[in-house]
Amino acid sequence: RTLRDADAAYLMYPSDIGSPAAAEDIGALAREAVGLGVRRLVLLSARGEDQALPAEEALKSSGADWTIVRAAWFSQNFSEGPLVEGMVHGELVFPAGEVEEPFVDVRDIADVVVAVLTAGDRHVGRTLELTGPRLLSWHAAVAEISEATGSTIMYTPVPVPAYGEALTGFGVPPEEVDLLTEVFEALMDGRNAHVTDDVRAVLGREPRDFGDFAREAAAAGVWKA
Repeated sequence: RTLRDADAAYLMYPSDIGSPAAAEDIGALAREAVGLGVRRLVLLSARGEDQALPAEEALKSSGADWTIVRAAWFSQNFSEGPLVEGMVHGELVFPAGEVEEPFVDVRDIADVVVAVLTAGDRHVGRTLELTGPRLLSWHAAVAEISEATGSTIMYTPVPVPAYGEALTGFGVPPEEVDLLTEVFEALMDGRNAHVTDDVRAVLGREPRDFGDFAREAAAAGVWKA
């Protein structure tokens, strides 16, 4: 009923787009949408994540006028979700080594998706890769957050298997741990260490900077104990 009489829809997979179940679920929903008359579908995917490709292919084969939005690591992953607790206590433990990432603000993703959904056929059949304006290592990103908060927050890199063991200890289901460790092993190899121009190309403006995100979140008290 939600999709009936809609012209376009935005699809995202709530756990991880690389989940083994994602392709079947995305494909089924996309075909159902097309059957209800929804012509244009936009899928949020993950930049550089090979495990996401089956879900992307399921969308492409659905018969919809499709657009895929592959996003870099969200800036807001530092201010929402499981990473926040450690940072509140002064340390981020994560298996990213010193690889650089062009962190993207989720507000830019939202703006791009709205633009794509309302732009007619301009972006049909395109795969967009959304990044922030500059590369930062996790160490540098945490340092900017630390400066914004006026407190000391450390970044401690750990091997992926050790991080997986920690997730298991926190009660994360084994199948989710297996997926996350597989994804992290791949994504932290430097494959995403370059910026793209797609945010500016779609919106006509530069993407939001990580430093601005850090200062706004710090002012909101996100990392206060």
